[in-house]
Amino acid sequence: MTRAEFDEAFRQHMTWLLTAGRSGVRGDFRGAVLDGFNLHGHTLEGADFEGCSLRRAELIRAELSRANLKNADLTGAFMHRAQLVEANLTGADLAGAELHHADLERACLADANLAGADLYDACLTDTDLTGARLDGALGLRRQMSGRSTI
Repeated sequence: MTRAEFDEAFRQHMTWLLTAGRSGVRGDFRGAVLDGFNLHGHTLEGADFEGCSLRRAELIRAELSRANLKNADLTGAFMHRAQLVEANLTGADLAGAELHHADLERACLADANLAGADLYDACLTDTDLTGARLDGALGLRRQMSGRSTI
């Protein structure tokens, strides 16, 4: 996907969000290659990124709540203060991702790869980490609260 194609899809997604689905189109980035894209502060709530490649993408302060990131490749992504409330990250590869201060409340990270991820001060309240690979993850134990499951 080119940057121009992404920008048009993002514009349609914003219209979809602002009109509660009456106009525009929900963001569909399934299988797209967005490696290294700068999406700092973008509002992508509810967008579909299943199987998308976002390696080393900048998602700082991005709004990704309720987004579908199932099986997405987020290796080395910069996700400081990203909003991922109720996001589906099942099977996602977040190896080496920087998620400090990210909000992952009620997110599903079942079978995700968080090896070497930085989760310092991330909110993991009621987060599902069942079967997740956590070796070398930083700050994880300190952040567990609520009914988070490993």
